[in-house]
Amino acid sequence: MMDLGFPIGLDENISDLIRHLLVYLEPGDGVVLYTDGIPEARNMHKKFYGIERLCVVVSQNWHLSAEQIKQAAIDDLRIFFGKQKVFDDITLLVLNQQGNIVHNL
Repeated sequence: MMDLGFPIGLDENISDLIRHLLVYLEPGDGVVLYTDGIPEARNMHKKFYGIERLCVVVSQNWHLSAEQIKQAAIDDLRIFFGKQKVFDDITLLVLNQQGNIVHNL
């Protein structure tokens, strides 16, 4: 099951909807955050880009740096919608842990 989150900015107080969780990323682990403008982007044939396509592009490029992964995803998205006008925001944040982790507890 995939949790798609909640809209930001619609409710003044969201404290009941959020929680704090500390996650340690080991080498090779990562996080990809995106706005709905990416999976909901449509091409000239009104087909959605979709989460699955984003996951494929990220997975295929996971061995690269976070910046390169982000750029590969944005490039693929631009190819997908071509000259179609973008009607929503496109925000993508990629974090990946590369290297040794030192835990200071």
